[in-house]
Amino acid sequence: MKEEPFDVLATAYEKIFESAAKGFHNAEKKSAELLHELIDKAKDEAVELGEVSREDAEKLSTYIKRDLSEAARHMSISGRELREWLGFETILLETEFVDQLLKLADPTKVELFKLKLDAQEMPPYHTGEITGPGTLFCDQCGEKLHFYRAGKIPPCPKCHATSFHRNIEA
Repeated sequence: MKEEPFDVLATAYEKIFESAAKGFHNAEKKSAELLHELIDKAKDEAVELGEVSREDAEKLSTYIKRDLSEAARHMSISGRELREWLGFETILLETEFVDQLLKLADPTKVELFKLKLDAQEMPPYHTGEITGPGTLFCDQCGEKLHFYRAGKIPPCPKCHATSFHRNIEA
């Protein structure tokens, strides 16, 4: 059975993220710049291995960086844990991906991102893009879309809108 294109992209998203996260955990000096470099390196490896096209890899690395920035932003603005940002109980998620995400979200590491995030407004999420685990809210009607693993963002099931955001409350 052949995988659907969005399944291939979701799998590639998780592989790129996991590779970068492992490299980050093993690094002696951690920084946001290093994490971005590791994401770019993992993206290039995925292209070299023929897992995704260069164009798709570029999009995926942008999506991963956005998801990590949103998670760090949530934690720095709200002071709350990543589990609240995900919008559901992480006990339901027993994957390496979520394990790596929770390790990256250690509050001491969030400070690595804070300076970059203070002046940035994150772009909205759109139908057709790939996102990591968490909850997106429809910009039009507020409907929640839960992602228990990386996946393609569908139109809102309630109003069919195509723009979403993560909920970040202080």
